[in-house]
Amino acid sequence: MNKTLYPRLHLLNYNLKHYDLRLVVLVAAASILGVFVIESAAEGFASRQIFGLIVGFAVLVIVSLIDFNFILEFHWPMYIFGILILLAVLFFGVTVNNARRWFSLGPLGNIQPSEFCKIIMILFLARLIADHKETINRFRTLLWMGLLYMIPVFLIYKEPNMSTTLVYLFLFVIMIFVGGLSYKFIGRFLMCTVPVGAFLVWYIQQPFQILLHGYQLNRILAFLNPEDYQLTTANQQYNSIMAIGSGMLTGKGLNNNTITSVKGGNFISEQQTDFIFSVIGEELGFVGSCVTILLLAFIVFECFRVARDTASMTGRLIASGIGAMIGINTFVNIGVAMGLLPNTGLPLPFISYGLSALLSNMIGIGIVINIGLQKSRR
Repeated sequence: MNKTLYPRLHLLNYNLKHYDLRLVVLVAAASILGVFVIESAAEGFASRQIFGLIVGFAVLVIVSLIDFNFILEFHWPMYIFGILILLAVLFFGVTVNNARRWFSLGPLGNIQPSEFCKIIMILFLARLIADHKETINRFRTLLWMGLLYMIPVFLIYKEPNMSTTLVYLFLFVIMIFVGGLSYKFIGRFLMCTVPVGAFLVWYIQQPFQILLHGYQLNRILAFLNPEDYQLTTANQQYNSIMAIGSGMLTGKGLNNNTITSVKGGNFISEQQTDFIFSVIGEELGFVGSCVTILLLAFIVFECFRVARDTASMTGRLIASGIGAMIGINTFVNIGVAMGLLPNTGLPLPFISYGLSALLSNMIGIGIVINIGLQKSRR
């Protein structure tokens, strides 16, 4: 490869002593734990997850050796590509449970474009913020960024996919804050949004509301009034809480299918994805639950450490965004399983079954590792 023409792809520019093996080990540990728990939760899914894990680590290594600045040079083509695949899934995607979020890959399962678009939008927004850092506190700049960002968010909302929509919105707020948004602007924003948020909470509970689909509204109402929905909408979360509590200190053991277990009695659906933490709580107990939370927390903290140590503003924004993405998904998934948040469909990073989320997270970690490698080139 010509070093003059492709300086950012030349591997000799990196000092591999700075390769973040600690982050790789944490991701590997969480992913391997996920395979064991998926195998215990439902038959026939672990083999696909192992395949995704092998492909994911290959992608992680490849991405980690490509200069993230080189990738950012294509931020507009990536943005347009993201919008096109989100549009395509609305027209040509497969429908599951009244939602059209996936493309079918036949025997390999389904692929969810919105998971990959998270990485695209983190990269795109990081480049926009860095390019306009001098005017980040101007309303016109924020409005322009917000409008560009809301196009893919709206397409995801229309799938419908409210949970992922909220993740995108939280990522926007976090990255804008890391990009240097002033506290005065934040204060003014909160003064406007808190009353609007209170109004929305009241509005969605009215019979004439049009923002939410029926099942989405029922999930929120079940969270606000669990006793009224314990046998219907809230039943899934109630059983999940029972499963986690029944594991006590060390759990009942993996692959436990006794009729006395919540999992063995088939009281929870989609145990391998949205409610994987209930399986961890029941079969690995309090100890296994803590280990899972700590593994994911350390991955998030490692991303933030890379963000803190990098001299590049775009690197800091990307590492912060990817760390926040993993952290938000972790918090929401566990919060739902424990009844602390309304029921929603977000996977537990590196643990839940799902090739789209797994590959997306692996790509994100690969980019974070590359940002860490830039230490040798300051």
